[in-house]
Amino acid sequence: MLEVNGRRYALPKQPTVVVCVDGCEPDYLAQAVAGGQMPWMKRTLAQGTALVAECVVPSFTNPNNLSIVTGVPPSVHGICGNYLLDVETGTEVMMNDPKWLRAPTLLAALANAGKSCAVVTAKDKLRLLLGKGMNGICFSSEKADQVTQAANGIADVLGLVQRPVPDVYSAELSEFVFAAGVALMRTRRPDVMYLSTTDYIQHKHAPGTPGANAFYAMMDRYLAALDEMGCVIALTADHGMNAKTKMDGNPDVIYLQDRLDGWLGAGRSRVILPITDPYVVHHGALGSFATVYLGEEDLSRAMACIASLPGIERVLSREEAARAYELPADRIGDLVVVSERFTVIGTAASRHDLSALEVPLRSHGGVSEQRVPLILNRRIASAQAEAESGRRWRNFDAFDLALNRAQ
Repeated sequence: MLEVNGRRYALPKQPTVVVCVDGCEPDYLAQAVAGGQMPWMKRTLAQGTALVAECVVPSFTNPNNLSIVTGVPPSVHGICGNYLLDVETGTEVMMNDPKWLRAPTLLAALANAGKSCAVVTAKDKLRLLLGKGMNGICFSSEKADQVTQAANGIADVLGLVQRPVPDVYSAELSEFVFAAGVALMRTRRPDVMYLSTTDYIQHKHAPGTPGANAFYAMMDRYLAALDEMGCVIALTADHGMNAKTKMDGNPDVIYLQDRLDGWLGAGRSRVILPITDPYVVHHGALGSFATVYLGEEDLSRAMACIASLPGIERVLSREEAARAYELPADRIGDLVVVSERFTVIGTAASRHDLSALEVPLRSHGGVSEQRVPLILNRRIASAQAEAESGRRWRNFDAFDLALNRAQ
């Protein structure tokens, strides 16, 4: 047994694959299964374990992927967004550097225990965080042509996968993850593998649409291949996805920095959008979660003004948000703002270029995107019973179920 961040894990007896499908609102699976595009998933839902879990808030990529591989919320591992204000320097930075991670990963612990581990992620932004301290294979689809044995634990990924490097804004970026996972399992048979996709399709296509169903049909074929090789598979998501539009199809945006400047005066507050990452074409850096830095004298007024806005679900102080959402208090603003299901938060209108949005905006970040699938290709009757009795399953229970109950 291993103990990591206060949780105990059995060593795998069978090859174990944990898959994080970025942006996988459960309805994507429901629609694709009902439409006949996912025969493997239909069988697995009937014969395996099918739970609905909750992701961590903010419902963004980095916090949830790191929760899944550490087994704990952001209050422990420290990754509370894709992006934050470094209060020591006063600069806004990406949370891609492993220095921000405060807890060890289970993957590193498994590798240290002598188990072979592999990580394949779609975007390179996650690679260093997921691979911190892990002696094994770790690479991204985005930079699959730049791998080296020394840096990534593998050479010539393109030769292994027999695919070119995909465009970062494409379904093929995620398909490369699955193709690489199947190729690694056939040739290297790692003891544990973690696969993490991108939500490009989910940002552009609603559940049940042809684009979405084609993506999930592709995914189903690769999962079936891993299943045929005897893998224990646990599938979850980092967050869900919702339309964020007004009735005319335009984005329903609250430009919070503009509002605060109007109420308090320019320069008295600073709005940070933790959804921000290097890939904003498909969401315009607009999500349903924001943090605000401002002076003590402006706190009460700002809270009241923000709470009065249509489309705002919740405004919390730093301490309240840290408790409610299990966040590291020293890495969030003086206020945390969460918008309702169909609304997103921006900074100033002049700072968001929405010209690249080809379809009505779909995004995430709030409580409304917390529901995610948690599915295993093994029947775990006790897990189903616990769900029926009211247990709150989390996406970061995936490794616990896969290693401790599904082997």
